[in-house]
Amino acid sequence: MSDIDGSGRPGTIARVLDATLASRPHATAIEAASGAWSYAELDDRARRAAGALWSLGVRPGDRVAACLPNDLDIVAVFHGAQRIGAIWAGIGEALSANEQQGLHDLCEPAVVLAGARYLPDSPGRVDPGRWAELTARGEAAPPIETDPDAPAGISFTSGTSGHPKAVVHSQRNLLLPGAVLVATRGWGPDLRKGDSFPLTILNLMVLSTLLTAQAGGCSVVMDRRDVEGVAGWISSRRVTVWNGAPAQLHDLARRPDLDLGPLQEVWSGGGDTPDALRRAFAETHRLLPRVTYGLTEAPTVVSIDPAGEEWRPGTSGRVLPHYDVAAYDDDGNRLPAGELGELRLSGASAGPWAGAWTPMLGYWEKGGVRPPEPGPVPTGDVGTVDGDGWLTVLDRKKLVIIRGGANVYPLEVERVISAYPGVAAVAVCPVPDDRLGQRVAAVVQSAGPRLDFDALAEHCRRELAAYKVPEIWSQVDALPLNAMGKVQRTRLAELLGPPGRSGTA
Repeated sequence: MSDIDGSGRPGTIARVLDATLASRPHATAIEAASGAWSYAELDDRARRAAGALWSLGVRPGDRVAACLPNDLDIVAVFHGAQRIGAIWAGIGEALSANEQQGLHDLCEPAVVLAGARYLPDSPGRVDPGRWAELTARGEAAPPIETDPDAPAGISFTSGTSGHPKAVVHSQRNLLLPGAVLVATRGWGPDLRKGDSFPLTILNLMVLSTLLTAQAGGCSVVMDRRDVEGVAGWISSRRVTVWNGAPAQLHDLARRPDLDLGPLQEVWSGGGDTPDALRRAFAETHRLLPRVTYGLTEAPTVVSIDPAGEEWRPGTSGRVLPHYDVAAYDDDGNRLPAGELGELRLSGASAGPWAGAWTPMLGYWEKGGVRPPEPGPVPTGDVGTVDGDGWLTVLDRKKLVIIRGGANVYPLEVERVISAYPGVAAVAVCPVPDDRLGQRVAAVVQSAGPRLDFDALAEHCRRELAAYKVPEIWSQVDALPLNAMGKVQRTRLAELLGPPGRSGTA
């Protein structure tokens, strides 16, 4: 039921509701904390949002930013912006005032839909009360012929350091992941997909309202991320597919008392999912998590375990059929299947989805789009893709620790440490060293009492070369995470105690 134009590719977001509007207009399109909307109601709310934005002076190509909670309004604003050819940008509620202002200044929006947690007093700010008045008028925007290949959304990269980049995607590319996932997983109107990550993240809009609309199903927008809240939403709203962060799966795996009864498929993304975590979750809830690998520049999911229970240890699923992903050497040469190098992304040249994907439009800079470099898109990740399309990530290219001239990939070390009893989560990072250049340090979150770092180091020595074993250890109550559940690696150094195995933060 995906919105496909004559070329066989997804068309425009303005038309994504049409198929279900024609056949089942009263079917539920979205459920959230403040209520539920049918497809007809979502269509009307999107029309009102488009009219309200137009009355505020928004025109095609203008940016519309939103800092709103996970609820009905943010979905309506997103659809409304797309109907008038505006460019969507989400600003996270959990960010500081300076961070929010920085994203605002980067995309220079004409309008900011500012919820209670938007802190700056930015130009174009529209508070909830005024927005409610504007949408209540029911004014319609003039008919706009939206271009499926024009800029439609900005996704801010989280990055490992430095300032975020503003990745620009077209409407066509925002629809494509949902079209492919719906087709390859056989989803239809029975799909009830739950998402607890913030919808201010563009990838989440792609995987929630756009994906479910193409299946004719229901998007369940969750406003809780704690395990009790997530389980409550899954159970009470009959969620059939839910995607969470590894930390959430870890917590759920320790809670056999929580009912995930209706759930048929659970995804893990936003970070490494150790094989031991897959098994622990399956033992507790009788569902084997489907592991994903995603990329802001794609956008969103690049590889995923097939539906069902097929998986391969250490991998992040199989590459989706509209992509071609391979490892490349430092000179930009494509490596044979199975060899280690930087993973790069291009569109599939064969099969039913050949030519469907085109690269991101570029980066928003100084009021316009800077096109990307030609050729396959570098992911910044080191890994392999085997002959059957199974993708394995070894680590971020920029995160490699160079200890005395030898490369140490933090993710490889983290996987070994995470398998040790009592370890809830771990992040490995470098510490400057005058002699070796860098030494290896580990920040560990315990699932119980204080860890025995001597025993943990011995465990590492059995699995790793000696130069990869952490020399500095620190135990913490919780690792610093961002809104997507990814470790904030720039904050790890402040959690390290003095050299030795007894550090605690």
